[in-house]
Amino acid sequence: MPLITVDSVSHSYGPGGGQVLADVSVTLSEHRIGIVGGNGSGKSTFARLLNGLVVPSSGRVTVDGLSTATQGREVRRRVGFCFTDPDAQIVMPTVREDVAFSLRSSDLPKADRALRVEEALERFGLAGLGDHPSHLLSGGQKQLLALAAVLISDPDLLVMDEPTTLLDLRNSRMIGEVIASLEHQVVLVTHHLDMLAGFDRVLVFDEGRLVCDDRPDAAIGRYLELLT
Repeated sequence: MPLITVDSVSHSYGPGGGQVLADVSVTLSEHRIGIVGGNGSGKSTFARLLNGLVVPSSGRVTVDGLSTATQGREVRRRVGFCFTDPDAQIVMPTVREDVAFSLRSSDLPKADRALRVEEALERFGLAGLGDHPSHLLSGGQKQLLALAAVLISDPDLLVMDEPTTLLDLRNSRMIGEVIASLEHQVVLVTHHLDMLAGFDRVLVFDEGRLVCDDRPDAAIGRYLELLT
């Protein structure tokens, strides 16, 4: 599993912007890591730090020794990211084209790329939808498409920022089952606490600070205390 190191990281958005993370230090190497916190707690900013979508205002983030600030391209080859709204990352008109787009810079022969795309569609329950317009899929199917498009490039780490927030209960459970089946290291930001069952570790953020880092039961208990 990749080794993620966050060293004395703080972050503010824009000149004079409010601080959203304050002096966060943590080292992560577990298979399943959850992140929880209230709205505005800094949890989504923290997630974006892990693949260089956001770079620290101060401090340093590395993935297997690679700096997200100065080696972002190399980091993003190792770290895939799924957004809350899959429409934010669906870029091609059809399902098959969108998954294939992730392999655009691959050295694989064309036939091998096509085979990998079909295998990904099958794996994520999208077989038969290859020619379907991407943006006309259901919410759950769009999130599966986003996952397929990220994972086809085989990143070492998958970071997911509240992937079930816009989904109904049935589709949330489906995405949860897919996440549980992945061999990849996963960092999951979520408000759906039941998805963290079986995770190795959960981080709790509050007002920009990491206030708890523990096993799921203890960390979720701390989070619920903060809510009350």
